[in-house]
Amino acid sequence: MKQFNDANFLLDTQVAQDLFHNHAAKMPIIDYHCHLIPEMVANDHKFKSITELWLGGDHYKWRAMRTNGVDERFCTGKDTSDWEKFEKWAETVPYTFRNPLYHWTHLELKTAFGIEKQLSPKTAREIFDECNEKLKQPEFSARGLMRHYNVECVCTTDDPVDDLRYHKQTREDGFEIKMIPAWRPDKAMNIEKPEFPAYVNQLGEVAGVTITTFKDMLDALQKRHDFFTENGCRLSDHGIEEFYDEPYTDAQIEEIFAKAMSGKELSVYETRQYKHCFLKEMAIMDAEADWTQQFHYGAIRDNNTAMYNQLGPDTGFDSIGEFTTAKAMSKFLNELNMEGKLTRTILYTLNPCANEVIATMLGNFQGGCPGKIQFGSGWWFNDQLDGMTRQMNALSVLGLLSRFVGMLTDSRSFLSYPRHEYFRRLLCNILGNDVEKGLLPNDHEILSRMVEDISYNNARNYFKFY
Repeated sequence: MKQFNDANFLLDTQVAQDLFHNHAAKMPIIDYHCHLIPEMVANDHKFKSITELWLGGDHYKWRAMRTNGVDERFCTGKDTSDWEKFEKWAETVPYTFRNPLYHWTHLELKTAFGIEKQLSPKTAREIFDECNEKLKQPEFSARGLMRHYNVECVCTTDDPVDDLRYHKQTREDGFEIKMIPAWRPDKAMNIEKPEFPAYVNQLGEVAGVTITTFKDMLDALQKRHDFFTENGCRLSDHGIEEFYDEPYTDAQIEEIFAKAMSGKELSVYETRQYKHCFLKEMAIMDAEADWTQQFHYGAIRDNNTAMYNQLGPDTGFDSIGEFTTAKAMSKFLNELNMEGKLTRTILYTLNPCANEVIATMLGNFQGGCPGKIQFGSGWWFNDQLDGMTRQMNALSVLGLLSRFVGMLTDSRSFLSYPRHEYFRRLLCNILGNDVEKGLLPNDHEILSRMVEDISYNNARNYFKFY
């Protein structure tokens, strides 16, 4: 029987253990998509308690606590103490067996604080006090934790109206770890939202452009895009439910834009026309700036609202049909490719049944650089043992795993870097098991290079941060 969370956690074979300990583990981290708060990095934030560091803003833990019957005030409430929140989390942890939170929790305790005890009601107070005592030390600040985990670069997620002051401050401070902004223009894309007109006006003010037409908005976005480039940005990100392929004319888009700005309700078809046009224009900007673009698709957000009530049988599309989405994705990428405007692209899906679709789609548009079109790592609820393994297996069978740019945290937490370790252990275990079964030769040179490339080198070469 193997011991839980020991040095060879998730590593079944000698080959896997060698690949991880002697190769993967030593590679720096390029966290090319995260949701860290830039101000916390710029000011080297000191955490008042393990609760602030660990539970603050962590929707994964909140979701588990709610499922375990914990009252909301122990998740997001303001009238409960840090200890009370931590205690409720500790009560929940034993119920997370086989949920990735159990692995993440104990990897984070072990790698950050050197604590190898399992968190439970019995150990909660001891662990709470030990973590809080260590958090008083300077090496447990925001920057200290980034150094501890051998982070070389992080890319935050930033709106076009952001002034990027904290990125500038961090750079001017001489902090050795790069913090690079990433362009996330979703608010300018989501034309169906009631707050869209107010956002457009804010964008105009920041860009110094009076926006009365869609073309004006593109001019404002181009100015902000240029500003982001000047501040080191080299990649964009879009959170979309699916890809869009509805045909449109410039005149139609202007009419749709004017209608939205006047507060009139749009049809679903008009909304999709606009989003198709918007994403294409953003992709052209990215290509001309030699950025990488990312598309996170498949998330149905804001589920506790009535935002989907407008979707009826006359929408003309199957919102959950992967075939429909794949066709739209293909048409979108092909439009850009035919115009010479398809830049380096990463595609992430929240629906693992689409893994083979995406892994196959990549091959239609490759060329120009190794792994130009990437299948992004298991994302959100898929960044766990099964989800990451399924993603790597699909990519292996239908593409080139060796050219994969690897893992990211997609997290707001400074304790999430063990997700890179988790990923690297799984990668090494997949390769080690293949060697054990005779499916791959035990060629140490090729295997070790492959692991180091996927862990770090491929991302360093792909994103052009340096």
